[in-house]
Amino acid sequence: MSRAEQPSRRTVLAVAVAAAVAGGAGPATAADTEAVAEPGDTAARPVDNHAWTTYSDWRSGTAEGTRAVAGKRPGLVIGAPTGTTEYTDPHTGTTATWEYATWTAPVHQLTVPSTEVIASWNAHTPAGTWIQIELQGTYSDGAATPWYVMGRWAAGDGDIKRTSVDDQTDGRSTIWTDTFAIDDPSTGLRLSSYRLRLTLYRKPGAKNTPTVWRLGAMGSDVPDRFTVPASAPGLAKELIVPRYSQEIHKGQYPEYDNGGEAWCSPTSSQMIIEYWGGRLTEEQLAWVDPSYADPQVCHAARYTYDYQYAGCGNWPFNAAYAATFKDLQGVVTRLGSLTDLETLIAAGIPAITSQSFLKEELTGAGYGTSGHLMTVIGFTAEGDVIANDPASPSDAAVRRVYKRREWENIWLRTKRYNASGKVVSGTGGVCYLYFPACPTPRQRKALAAVGVR
Repeated sequence: MSRAEQPSRRTVLAVAVAAAVAGGAGPATAADTEAVAEPGDTAARPVDNHAWTTYSDWRSGTAEGTRAVAGKRPGLVIGAPTGTTEYTDPHTGTTATWEYATWTAPVHQLTVPSTEVIASWNAHTPAGTWIQIELQGTYSDGAATPWYVMGRWAAGDGDIKRTSVDDQTDGRSTIWTDTFAIDDPSTGLRLSSYRLRLTLYRKPGAKNTPTVWRLGAMGSDVPDRFTVPASAPGLAKELIVPRYSQEIHKGQYPEYDNGGEAWCSPTSSQMIIEYWGGRLTEEQLAWVDPSYADPQVCHAARYTYDYQYAGCGNWPFNAAYAATFKDLQGVVTRLGSLTDLETLIAAGIPAITSQSFLKEELTGAGYGTSGHLMTVIGFTAEGDVIANDPASPSDAAVRRVYKRREWENIWLRTKRYNASGKVVSGTGGVCYLYFPACPTPRQRKALAAVGVR
């Protein structure tokens, strides 16, 4: 299970507002009986997912010491550093000097004035480099937020410990681990626009550089709801995705969130990474105890671990981990219905979804959870959800079939009752999407249909 409702990570969702919820080539699949849906009207969605990915994107904005690079996968690198700074790692106490360069994106006007914003990035950070991602926004009343740190990240853990930053607030909005949230949405206050700032770091005098291929954010204003409208089944298809259990890693590497019992997010990430062909080498896995099965799951836990959150469930950190594999990219977004998931599955794109529920709310799960990630890999002929659920006793038991209506509601609702009868939050359709750096036309069309480019 994840730690999605521990105090350092609160999901604050909007009060009820008028918002409509939207009612290719790839790895081998089982049945393929449905075409990709046509892209819908993204303006009707309570979600705005925007990203900078192209050479022209990287040449926009304000560069101070960075430069855009063209090619198959355009990106941003350090050109001529603008200065040096000292950074004391709060998790090791080590102070080091780094040279740096920055890039500030143009202001993005949100099509959905938002109560929450979650950033995503994809980057290569060779040894001796790391990046920082910040967000500054403008409220609907015209006032500005501070610059908020959305993450300090490196693919490895030898130079800095990747980390979120707590205790960031201006009394109107707060950063909860990986999520910008309006403190009191009932006032009507929203975030109307934002800009992102990247700072790229390397050791003084070095020639290597981080390369950032994707930077973006998902803003949303999902209406409060205990239930959501039922969608009609429209697809029968199953993707053949590797199956990994988090439970067989219970007790392994407790320094990473007490071991495998809490590794639903990295376990799900590793399943989809390998579906797309991502593989770890023997050298990369050499640090794992050779007696452990599925060492790649241990690796995923270590390299998604957020040292401040003290867990592996930081959403953008998982998406960024996926993008460390060749020719993959990852984003965090929200979807509006199982129809959206059917659109993706039809194009060969599985999804990782976040949900919370009581044991009796999901038939066949056998457990309840305050926050759990699983991988949706398809739909039965009856429209029920086929999921690789990492909270299973063995790899062989990971494939599950869950009732469509139950599953759709526990994933998309924003309010629920916990075991004590207290009203607590749900995730409102959060998911991770991992897909090729160069999607096929069919995949691109499916992603566009759910608001991702």
